[in-house]
Amino acid sequence: MKILIIGGGMGGTILANNLARRLTPELKSGKAKITMLTASEKHMYQPGLLYLAFGRVTPDELYKDQASLLEPGITLFVDPAEEFLLDQNQVKSKSGKTFDYDVLVIATGSRPVPELIPGLAEHGQSFYTEETAIKMFRALQAFQGGRVVIAMGVPHKCPMAPLEITFMLHDYFKDRGIRDKVQLHYTYPIGRVHSLENVAKWAAPEFDRLGITVETLFNLKEVDGNAKLLKSEEGTETPFDLLISVPAHRGMEVLEKNKLGAGGWIPTNRHQLNMEGRKNVFAIGDTTNIPISKAGSTAHFEAEVLGENIAAMIKLGAPVRDYDGKVFCFIEAGKDRATYAMFDYLNPPDPRPPTKAVHWFKTAYNKLYWISARGLL
Repeated sequence: MKILIIGGGMGGTILANNLARRLTPELKSGKAKITMLTASEKHMYQPGLLYLAFGRVTPDELYKDQASLLEPGITLFVDPAEEFLLDQNQVKSKSGKTFDYDVLVIATGSRPVPELIPGLAEHGQSFYTEETAIKMFRALQAFQGGRVVIAMGVPHKCPMAPLEITFMLHDYFKDRGIRDKVQLHYTYPIGRVHSLENVAKWAAPEFDRLGITVETLFNLKEVDGNAKLLKSEEGTETPFDLLISVPAHRGMEVLEKNKLGAGGWIPTNRHQLNMEGRKNVFAIGDTTNIPISKAGSTAHFEAEVLGENIAAMIKLGAPVRDYDGKVFCFIEAGKDRATYAMFDYLNPPDPRPPTKAVHWFKTAYNKLYWISARGLL
């Protein structure tokens, strides 16, 4: 069986390694083959971008060679997919190669699209790429006081990012001794401070305690950079001296070009993770249209389920597990305190009060990420 994995991020890497270990005899005998196509020879630890924006890590700490993270038996091509010929069970790459498959897994992730909001890319700071995180770091360093507005686009990657960036900004300005000169103003598109109700109930009092003002039902419409005004679809305006954004995301352009899903999101069965209408095409991580958090842990748990199921299809002839919607997210509540949210399709999150212990656990996980990417954690 030829297994073709498109994408070398968290989901694709964990899945490939999971399958390589489960299918060792089949790989040795030639009964199975695992091939990965990726766009870069480097693998980025994406959660580290948040720390890069505050100067707490350097760019080189975020990368490792993709090949070094893969188990023996996985064939890697740094040659991104260009054309999906699903009816022929083929994918064509950018270099012009054609790859046949029996099972296709698409794990291409998502991309920020601040350009969807006029003026946002030019006048806002964000941390979803190395370039913008460094730009934000420099803007924060130069900022001496004024009104800082945190603005959200939807949907976006990492559900806790809006809260984390706000708490971290509070501590950053406090450490610099200018918190009393900074007004932090948090906006959110719906009628509470977070989409998950229990998370919102936990975060709102924390914002009050820290003197962070909140404006809900604020959907970004445009940014007037000259007047330094943020305008909402609801007709309201809020001024800013520094604008920090969590921009809206879309699936990767190649999926939109191949018409695999509106907005680049692949229509995906929420339990079996197959593309709707396709029994041998699967999607995991940010790539899916499943209405759950686009987070590294989502990709991780989906990859484990799918790895077990693909191996079972080869060994037993049928999948053996359902994905239950499991997600686990750390929530940084400043520079040295954190909590977490754990939930699935049936059980909502219930965050506990932040502690230093959870923060250090998250810090340890940052160091263990590379072990996790190999599927060993």
